[in-house]
Amino acid sequence: METFGEKVKRTTKKVIRAIIILVILGGVITFSFLYWGTYEDGVMAGKILRISEKGVMFKTYEGKINLETFGALKGTSPIAESFDFSVEKSDKDLIKQLQTVALSGERVNLYFVKRYARFPWRGDTKYFATRIERLQ
Repeated sequence: METFGEKVKRTTKKVIRAIIILVILGGVITFSFLYWGTYEDGVMAGKILRISEKGVMFKTYEGKINLETFGALKGTSPIAESFDFSVEKSDKDLIKQLQTVALSGERVNLYFVKRYARFPWRGDTKYFATRIERLQ
């Protein structure tokens, strides 16, 4: 026959096991939300100033777009009106298009998503270019 102490030990082990499983499950759900969740989805118009691969440990593609609103806001400089963004490393076609328009200096619409969190292997910003539209 089982004693009271043995029952308490067995129940305690079950409770601890359940807590550990819940913590791990909560961590996976939180990480998934922060990694793949989209906070904002939008478009910016301007000229691509640069697109480059950078990083020491994690190589990421980073870009800058000049929003060309000089004069629209009094007392601001064109530098303050540029916008940094990242590009997913797997999106080779978009990287190629961005390099092409950066060299040509043409005006584009840059579509982007903003993620909830920044991860060093993904990019320097929370903003990720998803596609560009060349303006004629």
